[in-house]
Amino acid sequence: MRLTMFDPAPIGVVFTRGPEHRLAYTNAVYRKTFGDRPLGRPLRRTFPDLAQSGYFDIFDRVLATGEAEVLTAVPIDLDFADSSREETRYFTFSVSRATVSDGSRGVLGVVVETTEQVTAARRIRVLSEERRRALLRYRSLVRAGSEMVWVTGPEGGVTEPSPGWQRVTGQSWEEFRGDGWIDAIHPDDRAAVVERWSRALREVQPRFTHAYRLRLATGGYRHFAVDAAPVRDGDRVIEWIGTCRDVEQEWQDARREKLLARATAVTADTARPDEMLAALTAVIVPELADSCTSYLLPQALHRTPGTALAAERVAAVPRQGPPGPSPHHAEHLRPDSALVRAADRRRPVHAVFRPGSPPPGITPTGTDPWLAPDANSVVLLPVVVDGTTAALVVACVNGDRPPLGSSEISLLQTLLERAHTPLRNALEYQRTRQVALALQHSLLTEPPDVPGLGIAVRYRPSSSAAEVGGDWYDSFVLRDDAAVLTVGDVAGHDLPAAVTMSQLRNMLRGLALDREEPTGEILRRLDASVQTLYHECTATCVLARIERPAPGLLQLQYSAAGHPPPLLVEADGTAHFLDEGRSPMLGLLPDPRHSTAVHPLPPGSTLLLYTDGLVERRNEDLTDGLDRLRRHASTAVRRPLESFCDELLAGMLTADNDDDTALVALRLSVA
Repeated sequence: MRLTMFDPAPIGVVFTRGPEHRLAYTNAVYRKTFGDRPLGRPLRRTFPDLAQSGYFDIFDRVLATGEAEVLTAVPIDLDFADSSREETRYFTFSVSRATVSDGSRGVLGVVVETTEQVTAARRIRVLSEERRRALLRYRSLVRAGSEMVWVTGPEGGVTEPSPGWQRVTGQSWEEFRGDGWIDAIHPDDRAAVVERWSRALREVQPRFTHAYRLRLATGGYRHFAVDAAPVRDGDRVIEWIGTCRDVEQEWQDARREKLLARATAVTADTARPDEMLAALTAVIVPELADSCTSYLLPQALHRTPGTALAAERVAAVPRQGPPGPSPHHAEHLRPDSALVRAADRRRPVHAVFRPGSPPPGITPTGTDPWLAPDANSVVLLPVVVDGTTAALVVACVNGDRPPLGSSEISLLQTLLERAHTPLRNALEYQRTRQVALALQHSLLTEPPDVPGLGIAVRYRPSSSAAEVGGDWYDSFVLRDDAAVLTVGDVAGHDLPAAVTMSQLRNMLRGLALDREEPTGEILRRLDASVQTLYHECTATCVLARIERPAPGLLQLQYSAAGHPPPLLVEADGTAHFLDEGRSPMLGLLPDPRHSTAVHPLPPGSTLLLYTDGLVERRNEDLTDGLDRLRRHASTAVRRPLESFCDELLAGMLTADNDDDTALVALRLSVA
């Protein structure tokens, strides 16, 4: 309420703020009686000449408990403004706790001087008419300063019209009186309100407070807080008086904070996008919606807008009834789907409609339904990360529940922002893997045609979607007609490893073509280049040169830098590893030395170069993998070279292999 409304009042009015009761307001009648006391000072300092200090304690009690106190015809010993000496006068005080328009709380005192009505024997005679008139004036002033004031009888039925209630709810006096006010409360809130109000009446609680949704004359509902207290005549309750205050924004703020706190709690230890969306979906229902479905868009980076959309449903939560559609289900969304429109436009699609009558184009076509038969509103929310729609969320409200509005959509978007980090990581991984795989595949060249030699190559990426390796292979023919085979592996499983791999592969090709020198010397120069250009980079490599030392003869010159040894399988199935020509991996020693070994190649034999992804398994010694390779190769060598390579990959690799695999196989013709 505004204090200035008391300026013309014919009775004294005073208002103090805070626990020190700093004088904040006095009207003209009060100042005429008690003097123009300075504002802003504590009441005890403002009235140092007051003989009865116990009155200050009344202000303390009223502010602390909220219970009003009335003092009738009590003496005041003071230097009054219109008197030249200290004297005793008598006053009736009504002291109550109040909140003014700026939100501050304090104590409001209404003062009526009753000196003339006090007898010489100081027996107080209650002037009932004067008291009634003062209380009526006070009630009128309070009513004028509140949005809604209502009065009920001691049993709870409304006994007086309330212009504020009628203005807000649209209820007429006939509709409002008695217990008619209950009809304006939201159906979901009525039972709790009636139960608590009945208990307050039965127990005569000193104060009744509650919050509920109230139907507005303009449609819809808003939250209001009721504050009421009994009016007593001695020990008898003669009526109840209460006020209703609009607290919709406070309620919205509190709900927002509660939901955000809950969302933070359920996603604190979640890093995967699908788990994050599933957790947030469970928060959205039932607080904001009656059902919610979430989709991941795994091909978001590779799709052209306006085309069909592949979506993975990761969560579907209904408020009640049968469980929603199962999660982790792939759906194919047609280009004319509302979900596709939301994804392409990167902004929400929102519709409010009569229950069960959605507008054309909003319902899904060719997908599992996500609108209930009695739905009244829906919002399709794209989760946009760095300009890309990475996920879609569908929220629906059903029945007579208020439809989704702008405040709910804003809160949904804020909740879904918690999924941005894992979605951004997923998109970044997709971009990185896309570039790395494109780079790798650009280097997977076809082997050359060499008379008398068959060459086959294979590359298998890791089955782990989180890794892109640095494996490479290469094969080419030098100017002296020698064939060169090489495989290698740069440490790391990311885009930098793939980039470094491509640079080392091309550098090795250039070094081999530049000079016709031993393979160990070529690796030495490659090692020196690695240590100069790629600090802290390490790699392994096998470099093999197929030479003709004499007509009809072939030999292998090779060097292995920290790499698994080549495998030579003769035509009869005898298989053994070539362990000579070994040296440390590239990038390890500051003054590298790499040896060269030479081994004859019998007619019909098969030479295999490979990366460690073919032979390594978790929790297994490398020698076990090498021995397994030797056995498989010995058995499969009688197959054609292409089938030989496929047989090795099928027999050696597991479904969960977590490393890339590259191999080059060379087979000599039978003499």
